[in-house]
Amino acid sequence: MRQRRLSRLIIIGIIILLAAWVVWPQNPGLRIGSFEQPLRLVRGLDLQGGLQVLLEADLPDETEVTSEQMATARTIIEKRVNGLGVTEPLVQLAGSRRILVELPGIGDTQQAVETIQETGLLEFIDLTREDAAGILPEAKLVTDFGTAPVAAAGDPEQKVFHTIMTGAQLKNAGVSQDQTGGIYVVFGLDDQGKEIFGTFTTENVGGLIGILLDKRLISAPVIDEPITGGDVSIRRTGGSFSIDEANQLAIQLRYGSLPVPLRIAESTAVGPTLGEDSLRKSGIAGLIGLLAIMAYMALYYRLPGLVADLALLVYALITVSLFKIIPVTLTLPGVAGFILSLGVAVDANVLIFERMKEELRGGRTIEQAIEQGFSRAWPSIRDSNLSTLITCAILFWFGSTFGASLVKGFSLTLALGVSVSMFTAIFVTRALLHPILERSAFTRDKRWFAI
Repeated sequence: MRQRRLSRLIIIGIIILLAAWVVWPQNPGLRIGSFEQPLRLVRGLDLQGGLQVLLEADLPDETEVTSEQMATARTIIEKRVNGLGVTEPLVQLAGSRRILVELPGIGDTQQAVETIQETGLLEFIDLTREDAAGILPEAKLVTDFGTAPVAAAGDPEQKVFHTIMTGAQLKNAGVSQDQTGGIYVVFGLDDQGKEIFGTFTTENVGGLIGILLDKRLISAPVIDEPITGGDVSIRRTGGSFSIDEANQLAIQLRYGSLPVPLRIAESTAVGPTLGEDSLRKSGIAGLIGLLAIMAYMALYYRLPGLVADLALLVYALITVSLFKIIPVTLTLPGVAGFILSLGVAVDANVLIFERMKEELRGGRTIEQAIEQGFSRAWPSIRDSNLSTLITCAILFWFGSTFGASLVKGFSLTLALGVSVSMFTAIFVTRALLHPILERSAFTRDKRWFAI
């Protein structure tokens, strides 16, 4: 028994040291091999400002949009947003035809909106020199891929270009620079694309190949030699891409086209609701609340209350460290969920201590009272916390499904707080009560237990 209690204290000590290192503001972050993750508190849209965009399927109401299509569109949007380098963006389905995008700290609003909305349809077309000479800049061409033949039907003079291949055969895309400083986009092809591209370039050495993005010609390079290796570069006709243009194009190519056309139903630039000063004041309010709870426990339950205060500090340390490790994006409701969980964290201790007092009044020893107190209180602690976790799960699902991200943040921080409080109340408080209460002679006086 003594060995088991010592092991518990050692485990608690290790957890405290690890949590303290994570919470330490100057920690270098987590690095395990090639895996790297910074450990910092991430602030949400309402705490640092940014952009909130609501996208909606741009199709008639009678047209069916499947959940699989929307899920695929959400994934593509998320990858495009990640390509912008935004910290902790939120992209989630909002109903059956909408996607909510939140971009905390975004600076270039116009670029973000364009990147989210662009379809990025890449086509390689059979192009002659005569055709290329007659194409005006930014002119939209008609191809035999997608809806092009329908558009051409109304205009017999409109030439329909043959699409050799689309961007579906792309494996990756990026930006590179040649020795003269010219910036261009590079991409690799899969096996099918490699075969198609290799065959066409072999049969058309000295000719042109047109590269269209969203039906607009972005480049018409001369085929100097067969390209059979699957590595291709795109250069702007008559010049070089700027670095921003190249990055934007690479993102569009990398993540393909959307399965459902989307339009922007609503776009809102969000300012920081709290700001640095108000966030600091909220932290002070949380600290005052924590001290008030600790004072109450110490005055009302005396010695066990002081032990509960130690467990409460451990609880706060572990919870904040989890916020940084996961990481949890803290919004204003998320902060409220954390502060609310501070009160929940002592609920289990209150139940345990009341049962302990009953056992001590019944004439049991301190060790027996501690064990019986935990044993009798456990069903109530388990059921109450489980019901709270179920409620949090429902709120989280609601927030994920209907785009109520604020509710989602609240439920996540509250659920984490409740889970950690169960650990600290059952494991940490129990491990501390035995060595502190059993070995002190003055604890034989039951007034130390508020009896």
